[in-house]
Amino acid sequence: MSTKSANNIQDLQFFGEFGGVNPSISDSATFTFMAAKTMQDTFEGETEGCYLYSRHTSPSNLYLSQALAAMEGTESANVASSGMGAITSTIMQLCKTGDHIVSSRTIYGGTYAFMKNFLPRLDIQTSFVDITNLESVENSINENTKMIYCETVSNPLLEVANIAELSKIAKKHNLPLVVDNTFSPLIVNPQDLGATITIHSLTKFINGTNDAVGGVVCASNDFINSLKDVNDGAAMLYGPVMDSLRAASILKNMRTLPIRIKQHSKNALYLAENFEKDGLKVVYPGLKSHKDHELFNSMRNEEFGFGGLLTVDVGSLAKANQLMELMQDRNLGYLAVSLGFYKTLFSAPGSSTSSEIPEEEQNEMGLSDGIIRFSIGLDHDIERTYNEMKKCMEELEILSATVC
Repeated sequence: MSTKSANNIQDLQFFGEFGGVNPSISDSATFTFMAAKTMQDTFEGETEGCYLYSRHTSPSNLYLSQALAAMEGTESANVASSGMGAITSTIMQLCKTGDHIVSSRTIYGGTYAFMKNFLPRLDIQTSFVDITNLESVENSINENTKMIYCETVSNPLLEVANIAELSKIAKKHNLPLVVDNTFSPLIVNPQDLGATITIHSLTKFINGTNDAVGGVVCASNDFINSLKDVNDGAAMLYGPVMDSLRAASILKNMRTLPIRIKQHSKNALYLAENFEKDGLKVVYPGLKSHKDHELFNSMRNEEFGFGGLLTVDVGSLAKANQLMELMQDRNLGYLAVSLGFYKTLFSAPGSSTSSEIPEEEQNEMGLSDGIIRFSIGLDHDIERTYNEMKKCMEELEILSATVC
């Protein structure tokens, strides 16, 4: 796989209004017209290059959308005020009353809750399947199925979806394959593997500073235009619009994404390998012990590693909480949800980001309450971080104390 996505980010060139190296920020909710006919044509989608109202789009949002489309290799993109705004508007554009979705069972808790608890109000049903079992995926498709949904690397169990094979199934049944690529920007390009629509929570790695919430849908011109249609576009009518100031901020942070992803991956691999040597139960796609290691290796852009997420099972929620509190006290990271920050973030997903999933279903999918999800930061001296984390584990008797 080439490095074209990173090059596309590097090659972006947007001049500011007065020749600035950053594009000017459009701090306006509405836009004026010199002729009434132009306003009418713009409202009806017949005029390009004119802006009507920021819920539809704005120059700042369009710059960011173009950058993200270039990164993912799609014709177009549409940014939203959150990752869930991108996910829900995509689903509602594709599905109507009586329709059916086939989804991975291991997905972000908010996405799961929307499909499991909210969509049935609209008589839209979802079959949650083991996405790594291709036969189960195909057997779950019925005459009302309108989409297949998965995450490249699942939240929080880090299972890997075989996007190329899922794409074959989707094409066979004339269905769109929607892939949430939040955990693996630049590492995997779902479009190269046959995905129809790629979604990101921009809050995470792409922004990288945990000071903004955002999402994006990357897809064909036709689909993005349908999302923004003033008459029946889900993004237009539900209104999950991104603020222009946030769009400008995320665009600037996006420029350093290739450098940051490399460091996140380098640090995560170092910790995963050493924790596994210490006898801990570690899940990380870069480890040969990971059940999907070879698959992920075949899908990824090698220079960007295996990602910044890993999990460690310390046996119980009580131990997990003790360890996270101690690591935060020792300034090794933050006990916080989310990911992609410069500092390591850790949480117990069963009681946080996946708490929407019922306990019995968590047990069925292998989400034990002792699992800690680590989003590894940009630490300069990862060996020092490892040694300090190991000391914390030894103090809590998660690991046996090292004898000098």
